[in-house]
Amino acid sequence: MGSLVVMPKLGLTMTEGEIEKWHKKEGEEIKEGEILFDVTTDKLTNEIEAKVSGVVRKILAPEGETVECLKNVAIIAGIDEDISALLKEADAEGDSIEDESDSSKETKEEVSKEEQLPSREGRLKISPAAKKLAIENDLDFEIITGTGPEGRIVIEDVKKYIENNKIKVSPAANKLAKDLGVDLKEINVNRRVMKSDVLTFSNNSNSSSDVNTGAYAEEKIEMSPMRKVISARMSESWTTSPTVTYDIKVDTSNLKKLKNDFKDICKITYTDLLIKIVSKVLLQFPLLNSSIDGNELIMRNYVNMGVAVALEQGLIVPVIKYSNNKGLEEISTEVKDLAQKAKNNELESDSIKGGTFTITNLGMFGIEYFSPIINQPEVAILGVNKITETPVVENGEIVIKPLMNLSLTADHRAVDGSVAAQFLLTLKKYVEKPELLLL
Repeated sequence: MGSLVVMPKLGLTMTEGEIEKWHKKEGEEIKEGEILFDVTTDKLTNEIEAKVSGVVRKILAPEGETVECLKNVAIIAGIDEDISALLKEADAEGDSIEDESDSSKETKEEVSKEEQLPSREGRLKISPAAKKLAIENDLDFEIITGTGPEGRIVIEDVKKYIENNKIKVSPAANKLAKDLGVDLKEINVNRRVMKSDVLTFSNNSNSSSDVNTGAYAEEKIEMSPMRKVISARMSESWTTSPTVTYDIKVDTSNLKKLKNDFKDICKITYTDLLIKIVSKVLLQFPLLNSSIDGNELIMRNYVNMGVAVALEQGLIVPVIKYSNNKGLEEISTEVKDLAQKAKNNELESDSIKGGTFTITNLGMFGIEYFSPIINQPEVAILGVNKITETPVVENGEIVIKPLMNLSLTADHRAVDGSVAAQFLLTLKKYVEKPELLLL
């Protein structure tokens, strides 16, 4: 029995998701439990499995489209099954779809015998036999001209294309070759021609024809969904918050000792210790733990600590909920668990929601000073820098101390300079005397 596939609601706060990739095309079979499509929400990408087996008869939302939760995105049914009722149901919901009717035997035969695939210029029709041959030869359907009824691609069209071209080429390479005026037949590779092959050939041709022209190629790369979100969020933060960054040096001698004292019990990091300390200090300076809503300040008696995690695709900030009530071992375990899930793309959307303050640590990369950008709608973020062995004067003598710079960026709408300075001084006191946590 046919069924509608909807955009899943992956968390309590999720309202919509972006279709990043379809793993199945219209007309392809899918089994229950197989990956049907990828959906991106905020900075997370989730693989969505099919709940039923059948054939992907209709894709209602193309890649790149944002769809509200529980709205229809596809139809799965039997190859000969009448899906007109499901199409009407999806159409009534407001989706943009193409009507499919079974009012005649001819239409039913067309549905069962003909595969239809998305095209930039409407609908692309191809017979099953032609499609099979094209797939076997790794051909892009859109570059084959159909000679059948209504432009349908038949097997003879595919055979003719193979005979005339005898070149395997990816869709991206084919498009780039057209844009750069490259003849694919001149690219000598014993495999499918890829985009990089076309670019290399074009660069070499330009260089050999006129070395002094400076004809260097440029390539436009579509931002990943995560990078798009980061771009939008950073632009929003930059234009929303009038920020000031404040720096202070702290002696980490006792913090280092405490960290080493715990190593036989559990592996505690400097980030873990700072989460615990900052969570305690924030309750003394609630303005730095607030957020702005119009002309109102939202004040809190709890801390949800965001911890920035660097991934290959970009930066993501999992949140440790109510960190002010958690012990060091619990914080350490949760930080490691969230970081691992982030790297494996296993975070749930609720795991990156609700932060009230963020810590971002670049010390392991040797950074000594930087101005972190606030993670909206928070009003402050703390940058943690490299610990450097530094000569200092103590009691009239020069001694070497492990000093670390802390960089606090604060929204001046909520946090005045004096408040930020007092917060950092109190933070410095706790870092240099972590035993104060026991009070």
